[in-house]
Amino acid sequence: MASRLNPYIQFKSEARPAMEFYQGVFGGEVAQNTFKEFGSGHGPEDDDLLMHAQLETPSGFTLMAADTPQGMPYNPGDNISISLSGDGDELRGYYEKLSADGGKVTVPLEKQMWGDEFGMVTDKFGVNWMVNIAASS
Repeated sequence: MASRLNPYIQFKSEARPAMEFYQGVFGGEVAQNTFKEFGSGHGPEDDDLLMHAQLETPSGFTLMAADTPQGMPYNPGDNISISLSGDGDELRGYYEKLSADGGKVTVPLEKQMWGDEFGMVTDKFGVNWMVNIAASS
């Protein structure tokens, strides 16, 4: 799998209708999972909110989104991250370089409940990055 760079938009609680809208605009298929499915909400109000949604379009675009669980800040000006997805050492290197020289690790790069390695970092310019390394099959 080649590495991909794609936007990741954070919503207060509108990720599901937003992704349906984007699907209508761009076409393609949406995959989505709730906080309840992953057992990681911050309370029952989060159960039906989307922890992760991904739209894959016929043109090769990928758009990702999630809702903000209770207890986490939602800042509309800060509601987008850049997601790097793929496999291996290339992405680990990007994660290390983005977190160096004034960057801040917000989620350590480690194996997650869905089987992949995942981590988040805010670079020295305040840009949020998400790195997801596919599990080896």
